[in-house]
Amino acid sequence: MPPARNNPQEQVRRERPLPEASRACLRELFTECGAARWQLPFRVFEAALTRSAAKRFPEAWPAPAALREYLLRLHSKDLALAAACAEGSEPAWEEFVSRYGSYLRRSAAAILRAAASDPRTSELADSLLSDLYGVHSRAREATPAQKVDSLFRYFHGRSSLNTWLRAVLAQRHIDQIRSRKRFDSLDEEPAPGHSRRVPEPATAGLAADPRRGEYLRRFSEALAGALGALDERDRTRLELYYAEERTLAEIGRAIGEHESSVSRNLERVRKELRATVEGLLRAGKASANGGPASPGMDDAQVALSLQYAAEDAAIDLDQLFGAAKLQNAPGPLRRMKP
Repeated sequence: MPPARNNPQEQVRRERPLPEASRACLRELFTECGAARWQLPFRVFEAALTRSAAKRFPEAWPAPAALREYLLRLHSKDLALAAACAEGSEPAWEEFVSRYGSYLRRSAAAILRAAASDPRTSELADSLLSDLYGVHSRAREATPAQKVDSLFRYFHGRSSLNTWLRAVLAQRHIDQIRSRKRFDSLDEEPAPGHSRRVPEPATAGLAADPRRGEYLRRFSEALAGALGALDERDRTRLELYYAEERTLAEIGRAIGEHESSVSRNLERVRKELRATVEGLLRAGKASANGGPASPGMDDAQVALSLQYAAEDAAIDLDQLFGAAKLQNAPGPLRRMKP
């Protein structure tokens, strides 16, 4: 993954400070995160949230209320832990390894569809841990000009750290498969007049995935289908909350529910929707109206699709909800139960 300092657009985003009006919200989140136990300076926490917000709002900051809403929805505790690890905080690293070491191995086993005792499982999980910690170790001895950008700085807090780490593992697994397919076996003699092809290095990092656009398209199609299969009342809850950005109290008044009931039902619908979307991505789609068929995704590809969707700001919720209202869910989708 190329360091962000080599990307002028990203550098501009980092240098664009958040509005002064948002500082009270930042202080509130900083206190809630308990970041002091990792010896994380407030300025580093602020920089992490600024990178996240700049990724979501690349052109200009939105209205103060919309910016505050975005910041409050972030997984700020995870973001603070990642920022502290990137800064080389030993207490943060101890907590990270304690919380996520075994999780990475379980995730690697699921992605590889192998046993936890399989050497490939440990190799995939430990390689990520080693790289993350290796960057930290090198950075401790580096001058500011020599510092290497930590992979943690690409975590923006829009998904949980669990989801992000699993997506990074999935990307690494897919990169390994692609790298093996990019060159002919060295045991085979090249054709007359042709030289041997040298293996190309695997693409590093989530941002370099050439299939990101395809995964986002597949996710949007699956989400539109899953929304179309929802009960009208459940779809209304989601539309009011996500597309119209209403508060829980406003939604409750609109549909005649108590605020706490709205919150519980939204959580239920989100879980059901995610399960349905994952099922649709794994099932794939048959060719229709002359269009190409979409093969089913494996666990690694599903994880990447969900992660990219969480990071991407280009998914038009208004359009998706409109499409969901107009379409009739296909028979298999109507019968699907998460």
